[in-house]
Order: sequence, then structure tokens, then C-alpha cells
Amino acid sequence: MPKPSASETGKTRRFISGVVEGFYGRPWTMEQRTELFQREQKWGLNTYLYAPKDDYKHRMYWRDLYSPEEAEKLVALITAAKKNGVDFIYAISPGLDITFSNPKEVATLKRKLDQVSGFGCSSFSLLFDDIETEMCPADKQAFSSFAHAQVAVTNEVFTHLGQPDTFLFCPTDYCAAFCTPNVSQSAYLHTVGENLLPGIDVLWTGPKVVSHHITVESIVEVSSVLKRAPVIWDNIHANDYDPQRIFMGPYKDRPTDLIPKLRGVLTNPNCEYYPNFVAIHTLATWCRSNEGQRDVEMTGDDEGGSALCYSPKRALTLALTDWLQEFLSTDQPGGPRPLNPTRLKKESSDEEPMQTDVGDPVYVPGPGDNPLFTAEPLTLDDLQLLSELFYLPYEHGSTARTMLTELNWLKAHREAVGEAETEMTAEWRSRAKCFDVMCVAVFTMFNRLSNAPNRSILYDLYNYICDIKSGVTLARAYVKELGGQSKPSAQVMTDDPEPWGFRGGLSGEFQRMLPCHGNRDLFRHPPMTSVYSIRPYCPEDKTEIQKIHMAMQRGEAKIPAAALPALTSDGVPLSLPRLAGGQLSPSPNCGLVLEDERGVCGYALGLCDATAAALNNQRPLLGDFPSLITMQLHPRVTDPAPARRMIGSLLSLMKTSGSRGVFCELRQGDRRMFDFYSKLGSFTTLKMAGLPRDIIVMGTSL
Repeated sequence: MPKPSASETGKTRRFISGVVEGFYGRPWTMEQRTELFQREQKWGLNTYLYAPKDDYKHRMYWRDLYSPEEAEKLVALITAAKKNGVDFIYAISPGLDITFSNPKEVATLKRKLDQVSGFGCSSFSLLFDDIETEMCPADKQAFSSFAHAQVAVTNEVFTHLGQPDTFLFCPTDYCAAFCTPNVSQSAYLHTVGENLLPGIDVLWTGPKVVSHHITVESIVEVSSVLKRAPVIWDNIHANDYDPQRIFMGPYKDRPTDLIPKLRGVLTNPNCEYYPNFVAIHTLATWCRSNEGQRDVEMTGDDEGGSALCYSPKRALTLALTDWLQEFLSTDQPGGPRPLNPTRLKKESSDEEPMQTDVGDPVYVPGPGDNPLFTAEPLTLDDLQLLSELFYLPYEHGSTARTMLTELNWLKAHREAVGEAETEMTAEWRSRAKCFDVMCVAVFTMFNRLSNAPNRSILYDLYNYICDIKSGVTLARAYVKELGGQSKPSAQVMTDDPEPWGFRGGLSGEFQRMLPCHGNRDLFRHPPMTSVYSIRPYCPEDKTEIQKIHMAMQRGEAKIPAAALPALTSDGVPLSLPRLAGGQLSPSPNCGLVLEDERGVCGYALGLCDATAAALNNQRPLLGDFPSLITMQLHPRVTDPAPARRMIGSLLSLMKTSGSRGVFCELRQGDRRMFDFYSKLGSFTTLKMAGLPRDIIVMGTSL
């Protein structure tokens, strides 16, 4: 008889948060996994999913039992996870060649999981990702579809194991891009949702395998089909698909509003263990942002009035600050160790003892000698630069974008560098100097990283930082040559360059021959727009919002700030400035903030009940449009896409809060926002008697 689900018993299941080792490539070592458990406990994460694709007995040879030596290691690993309060989930991936309808195959699968259960493991996962969808003839006779076959075996195994509290199922269609024709109409997902036992949770990667954004709306949609909230298997930091990329940007583009809509989040990060510090640390900060803990990212000054708000930028700084201490430590596994302060002897007692540095005098250079080399210590700025150079799959960090933009401009305007000094020449040389400073910063970072005490981290990073140093060296030499500061560089301008002077490898040759090569580069011509993130409004944002509001009002009205706060030209008080200016607070969960690398650059705020804010002549509106919204963008925001996303998200939040319609106020001079609302297609201008002549009111039904 099926065990009642948590929802049926009223039991609250904890939010699954942690790491999945699910990449292709060399698995992590037992020592690294044990260290990971300690970090998870320290940062408040609670789960580790064991699913390394290249562990033979996890996937290719899933039928084989573990040897005594392998069993001993797994027992130690499961014990270490328990010791640190981490739920060890053992995953097995039989989908490459299992015959679902063969009872012997199912019995073999049960036997394998029974063995792991005997090691002390109590949480399990069946994975059917990245496999062929064509069933064998025997399965076609037994099952009406591939989904029915997978669900039948999964339910049987789940029941056999006693219906564990944690049991995960990874579907073959594990992202929206794989669903035919779409998520809501996917026959595969509907079969899973309707037939999978309720105690089994489903893994999901989002819109794509590597999802740029995961929205609340998309999760609500898939949850409706699956009849349960999914566990996100997040590949945003995964790099197993490209050996030239590694990702050290923050966990982002997943609003914290997702947390109550999900069963959990597991990050599947870089193949290299040590560079995952940022990915895992920032995920932990993101997860804690929904718990009300004081030690995360608090807004406000007092304990009682504080609220949490996740900011990728702040989360990254927190992670890098902690990571710096590990870089500067030598007591990590594999790090340099001091020699034993005794003379080491060979086995033969009559041989001379091996010489060590114990007791050697300290060398002091003479007046004409070379000074001793002294390694400069690694700094937080160096790690910030490292993160920005190796940021995320869909975006470069701020410094990387700036370097690409400047190099593109310097190359495009190289004709400005001539004998005659002009304004353009001065600008070119100034920007070339700035570019050179950024290049030097990369070299300095490389040297400091290379001399950092923790060699384990360095070795995981070394190929990547060597590669970026080589590319920056070539770019710097090219700019100097354009500026006439050096002779044509043999590294840049030659028909027979050294191998480090060009991108090698057969794969690179193939890509350069294809017509689409380069059309997905993150930097395009003209340079890509800034990268924006949208997050919930926090009380601490009030000052920045007021600055944007006042700056925009000054720009439009051309009058002193003191005359602006809440008056029209007729002296009538406006509701909009009181909301954007801070006199009124937005309704709960009805405020959004737009950020770029420089900080807050826009906002969208809403009042569900605008009665207190509405003017007397606006009250007739409240029947159809009971809510007030305001949105504004800093002039540096030139891309309308993030503004459309932000207003769409706000309207969705307002509708969820019970609003049936919203209105907004605009000044006649604010043509930018009037055009924006008009082009959305849903807002119309509302006619009102007694409306001040320099005010426009627009509204839309929800």
C-alpha cells in the first residue's frame, strides 16, 4: 500500500538545496567530496546528489555491483555526508541499455540499489537523461510509450526501497526545449505527472539544458503538468561542454520568488572542483534569502525590522571575500606543506643524510646583486577580476565587456592615430592607455594567482588563466602597434606565428569553416548592451529610487528639485511622486528593481489599493483600475527589453495579488515612458475630467 505523501500527512518537507555531481568528465575525488560536505554544512546547504556521468558503475556498467574496495569508499562517503548533516542521494542511470519490460533487468536494478542501501544510503534517484528515446521491440509490446515504461520501473523501484523520503526522477524530457510541442501539451510530461507516485520528485533544468533565465511563470506551468513542484538541476555553472570555459560568476537570473514554488535547487557546477567555490557559495546565499536569517543579506539597521533581499553582486562579493582566505591558506588538500624539521635519512644508515633547508642561513643580496623575488599577495580585486573574466555562459563580467568594447573601438578608429594631433587622436590615445591599464591588471592577477599559497585551487585554474593571459597579451601588443608605440609584433603580425599566437585544435578549424561561426559570441558588433538583472524591491533601495525619480523629473521639467516632489504645474499633488519618492511604500511583493554593473538603474512599483494615493478626480477610475503603478529607467538604460520584462513581471505580481486593473501617471514631457507604455499594446490613455493639463493617465486591465 502506498505510503501517504507529505501533503497528505501535513508534514513539511525541507527545501532541497545543494550540489549535484552530474557532469561529464573526471569525477571529483573522495577527499574533495568530503570537503564539499563540510562546506555545505557551513553554508546551510543540505543535499549532495551523486551522479558523475563517467563513473562506470553509475551509468555504463550500472548492473555491476561495487567491489569491496569501492564499497568501503562509498560507505566512508555516505558516513561523512551524514556527519555534516548532508543528505547523500545515490543516483543510478540505467537508461542507456535497460530493457524495461524484462523482470530480470528490474531485479538487477533493485539488487544494485539494495547494495547501496546497505552502505547506509537512504535517498535515491533514477536518471533517464541524455538517452535514446526509441524503445526496443520487447518494450514496445509491453508499454504504450517510453514515459509509461520509465514510470512503471521507477514506481516499482521506489516501492521496493520502502518509499524513501527523498527519491528523485530525471525525465528524458528534462527541459522545456525537449518537450513536444511544448510543456503544457507534452504527452511525455503528462504521463509522468499523472502516473508517477506522489512521493517521487522530478528533476528539471528549466527552459533549456543550460537555462539563461528561470521564471516563476515557467515553473508554475511545468508544476501544473507534473502535478508537483520540480527540483531544479541547474546547469548555469556547468562547463563540461567546452574545455575552454569555466564559470565563476554569481548564481543569478533566478528570482527568489521561485523558492516557494520549487521542491529544491541543485547546482551542477564546473568539472573542476575548487573553482566552484563561487557557484556553491552564491547558491547558498540565494537559498537563505528566503529563510529570514540575519547572517545573509539584510536590509535595514535593526534586528526586528530587517528583511532579506538577494543581490547577485553582493552575493559575489561575499563569496570572493571568503574564497580569498582559502587562496591564502596552505592547509588545503594538495597544498604545499613545510618540510619536517629533521634531517631526512635514506634507508641505509651508513649513507650521508639527505640535505634539507633546516638551519640554512637566510640569503641577503649584496649591493650589486639582484633583489630577492617577493610574491605580491592576492587581493579581493584580483578575484573580482578573475570572476569578471570567467563569468557566466550567457554574459561576460563588467571588465571583460569593457575590454572588448574598448578594443573594438580602438580597432575601428585606428585611422585617428596620425601625425596631426586632433581631438579624436587624443581620445584614441586616452582610451588606449585605459585599455593598457586593464591588460596590466590581468597580468598582475595572473602573477599573484600563480604565487598564491593554495596550489590546489591554482592547478584547477591554471589552464584558463594562462589562456586569458595569452589572449590579452596579443590584444595589448596589437593596440600598441596601432598607436605606433612599438614595431609590428611578431606575435600579432606574422605568417608564421608561434602556436600560442592563434587558436589551435581541429575543433577550432571546423568552427571557422562554418557559416554560422561567431554568431553566438557574447560580444557582437556593435557591442552588446549591458547585462541587467531584475530583483525584488527592498527598503534599502528607496534612496537610489528617489535619486532616479528626481533626476528624471529635473531632466523633463527643467525646474529645481525643491519644486518637484508632488506637484503638477497647477499645484495639484500627484500620487506617482509620493510612491516613487518614498512617501508611500509599494504593496508587499509588488516592487521590482533593475540593476546593471553600476547599480540600481530602474524600478517598477505598485500599490494594489490606490485609494489612499488617488486624487479626488481619479477616484472614478478605481472601479476598473484599482491599482497604481510607476516605472522609471535611468537614461543609461537604452535597451527596452529589460524594461518590458520588468513591467510584465510587475503586472503579473499585481494580478496575483488580486488586482483587476492598473493605472499610471505620466507628465506630458515624459515622451520616453509614454512611448514605452503605448508600444506595450495593452495600455490606453484614460480620459478624465479635471485632469491637470500636463498629466497623462494610462491604464490596462489585468
